[in-house]
Amino acid sequence: MTKLLCLTALIFPIILCLTTSAAGSASDTLDSSNNITDGATLVSAGGSFTLGFFSPTGVPTKRYLGIWFTASPEAICWVANRETFLSNTSGVGVLVIGSTGSLRLLDGSGRTAWSANTTSSSAPVVAQARLLESGNLVVQDQSGGDVLWQSFDHPSNTLLAGMRFGKDPQTGAEWFLTSWRASNDPTPGDYRRVLDTRGLLDSVSWKGNAKKYRTGPWNGLWFSGIPETASYKEMYSAQVVVRPDEIAYIFNASAGAPFCRLVLNEVGVVQQLGWDPVSRVWNVFTQAPRDVCDDYAKCGAFGLCNVNTASTLFCGCVVGFSPVNPSQWSMRETRGGCRRNVPLECGNRTTTDGFKTVRAVKLPDTYNATVDMGATLEQCRARCLANCSCVAYAAADIRGGGDGTGCVMWKDNIVDVRYVDKGQDLYLRLAKSELVEKKKRNVVLIILPPVTACLLALMGMFLVWIWRKRKLRGKRRNMDIQKKMMAGHLDETNTLGDENLDLPFFSFGDIVSATNNFAEDNLLGQGGFGKVYKGIVGENREVAIKRLSQGSGQGIEEFRNEVVLIAKLQHRNLVRLLGCCIHGDEKLLIYEYLPNKSLDCFIFDAASKYLLDWPTRFKIIKGVSRGLLYLHQDSRLTIIHRDLKTSNILLDTDMSPKISDFGMARIFGGNQHAANTNRVVGTYGYMSPEYAMDGAFSVKSDTYSFGVIVLEIISGLKISLTHCKGFPNLLAYAWSLWINDRATDLVDSSVAQRCSYSEALRCIQIGLLCVQDNPDSRPLISSVVTMLENETTPVPSSLMLGANYWALWAMD
Repeated sequence: MTKLLCLTALIFPIILCLTTSAAGSASDTLDSSNNITDGATLVSAGGSFTLGFFSPTGVPTKRYLGIWFTASPEAICWVANRETFLSNTSGVGVLVIGSTGSLRLLDGSGRTAWSANTTSSSAPVVAQARLLESGNLVVQDQSGGDVLWQSFDHPSNTLLAGMRFGKDPQTGAEWFLTSWRASNDPTPGDYRRVLDTRGLLDSVSWKGNAKKYRTGPWNGLWFSGIPETASYKEMYSAQVVVRPDEIAYIFNASAGAPFCRLVLNEVGVVQQLGWDPVSRVWNVFTQAPRDVCDDYAKCGAFGLCNVNTASTLFCGCVVGFSPVNPSQWSMRETRGGCRRNVPLECGNRTTTDGFKTVRAVKLPDTYNATVDMGATLEQCRARCLANCSCVAYAAADIRGGGDGTGCVMWKDNIVDVRYVDKGQDLYLRLAKSELVEKKKRNVVLIILPPVTACLLALMGMFLVWIWRKRKLRGKRRNMDIQKKMMAGHLDETNTLGDENLDLPFFSFGDIVSATNNFAEDNLLGQGGFGKVYKGIVGENREVAIKRLSQGSGQGIEEFRNEVVLIAKLQHRNLVRLLGCCIHGDEKLLIYEYLPNKSLDCFIFDAASKYLLDWPTRFKIIKGVSRGLLYLHQDSRLTIIHRDLKTSNILLDTDMSPKISDFGMARIFGGNQHAANTNRVVGTYGYMSPEYAMDGAFSVKSDTYSFGVIVLEIISGLKISLTHCKGFPNLLAYAWSLWINDRATDLVDSSVAQRCSYSEALRCIQIGLLCVQDNPDSRPLISSVVTMLENETTPVPSSLMLGANYWALWAMD
């Protein structure tokens, strides 16, 4: 029962410390004859919203006045005193309404902690504050009914149905969202969401002065970069208001639609959440940014992002353009953008420019655009051609079908363009020669005499044959040399040393060319044994090239292990070795390139961890376990990795894990199950106690490392944290939660709302089984896989806790 209560509590990230007033129906109105003290509330007439005092999770000494959705108290929709919290040690806070209609929040000593500034006049006003069923707190003049102030004009991090999002051009007043500083701190954070009114209306997220994401311009039906919002138009309709005193976006809820809110969270992600009253959970309707192509201006000027491309680069150039810096572009440094292949011919009387249609895209940022809502697309085309600085145009309003009405015209450049389903057509200006170049080339080929063409083809084939023959002869010589050198690095202690390695040998010249002579721009990372570069080989194939440090004895050992082990191992959850190269003192390994880098880049990054939802994390946990099972049991020999950690788990384009870095690995042959070493290698925190202290290792050593990784994936916390939630490290924190029957509190808050708690609890229990001090108490990885793959397989409930001194105190 206690565990069930913990599971329920985890659904609510914010624990509200509040009490209700006397039994019976609560009032929705505050006037000068009463007040709201800490512990009392206002409740809207229909019961949907509550106003009162609350404390965020983990900080019971801080009190805030806020409005929340009654059925789900963690859904704080508005906070009054975001910048000045009340201390519960200094007395009870109170909300009062004054004789001039001013709404004030007083602390325990009677000082004003927050004021609504409801009126500019000092004349007495008979006013009252009322919490409406929409969630809006309104201060009204009781005599005339005029609205003196309303909370909807002062949003926090949440947009509700009926709220305005925009600005008043006459007064300069602006209605925008500001993130919380942290999930348990309502103080205004780093991110804000505003309505950009330059050009076409666009919803933009900023972090400080840096633009991070935009929805794309409003096209009359939706913001062009998020057409999926149209899927909910039966429940939630969008409205844009353009008046002299108001430019705003408003979303409205249809009768009977689930309660919906748009929330800008502490890492800049905007989620549209809908309440399911049956399951009592929040469903995510839309989320932005949603993938790498939503990163603002990721591909630079005239770049075009495509998240569905087979390439892992994602960025390309629009037709008629090429990367400004191809070397940086190949390294995914694409913000430098693209430039024209052929200059525009504007002003040349004998030739004219034309337009190429770029279909189904989010329209570019319109900060540098001109909008004419009265023009047709044909008129836009003519006006763009007449202006030498105009580079593209598109329809401004797509209502009514056809090509749309009105137009928007860009000058100088376009930026932040990506493919989207149901995207709009963009008409890109190109030089006439770019538009007819292909046609001219075809004409030339047609008129060439057939005999001449055949002779040229035969001559070319002959030259290619000679070149390939010479190249093959050279490669064979190079391969023989490398094989002989490889034999010098394989000794009789290596079980696989006497076998033929079916592994390509690359020439050092090819490696130098692939990495642009090991340019710093191509450097992916480095470790104790050398550096890793990105390279392009063969048919534009992306690879990762590890260059071992020269003269390092450890480097030679690692090189032998990598080549011998990975060359013989084939599994979907192990990184693939494509080849190697030996050239004098140079020793290089060529791997498949995985664009998402390593697991630690996601789970320990405040923004990126939101890309790892619970199903993805569970998939990664199971994938790593399957990879370990192959190493320990399903391959011909038993292989101990000895350096398993989150930075050695790489992620492919589908976020599937691949275990990498086998330099420390050891092979067990025959009936061998354990070994000792005087040279302990690996990473503290992930090492099992018996290996770190005594040099003893076995398959159970990898099991311990796997358990640490599982707990890191679930919690989003590093094992190496010296102080974790008040504990010396993550394992101590996890053990404490388990002992106190609060294990699910370990789940990362970024996935807590949409987590399968039965799966999470099973994973936590398995992780704790794996990190027990006694290796005999840890399960084999085969048992771990069975427990992860089958819900019906029981997980041992008795954990050998003991004193657990290693977990509690012995971490670095």
